[in-house]
Amino acid sequence: MTAEQRLAELGLTLPQAPKPVAAYVPAVRTGNLVYTSGQVPIVEGQVAGTGKLGAEVTTEEGARLARICALNALAALKSEIGDLERVVRIVKVVVFVASDPAFSDQPKVGNGASELLVEVFGEAGKHARSAVGVASLPLDVPVEVELIAEVA
Repeated sequence: MTAEQRLAELGLTLPQAPKPVAAYVPAVRTGNLVYTSGQVPIVEGQVAGTGKLGAEVTTEEGARLARICALNALAALKSEIGDLERVVRIVKVVVFVASDPAFSDQPKVGNGASELLVEVFGEAGKHARSAVGVASLPLDVPVEVELIAEVA
């Protein structure tokens, strides 16, 4: 089963790569690695949620939004390599979580992205990860995800 078939089985459709909102590109390849720019939770051109974790946004909602970010990161990855079947493995994921100062469950929010990648790529989706709290993110979104993938 292909990555896109697994996405369909999960009831997900890979969107078009999100258009950058500033002076950058969605993904860059160097050698056999592709680095995506940070992806925010945008669905059909609209921000899917705003606010800070531990204040206006629950951990569960943050994980759901991180999953959307990861889906957008896959779209950025595909825009660079043409076919997700060229992914050898997801190497690293970084999850930025706009957090209330008392919030400390950034890893639980990041699981939304990580679990999607494993669902789509199986063992090749298991990756190293950082999940960090930040004061704010663009467009007041609660989560931003970037990834590094090894490709054939």
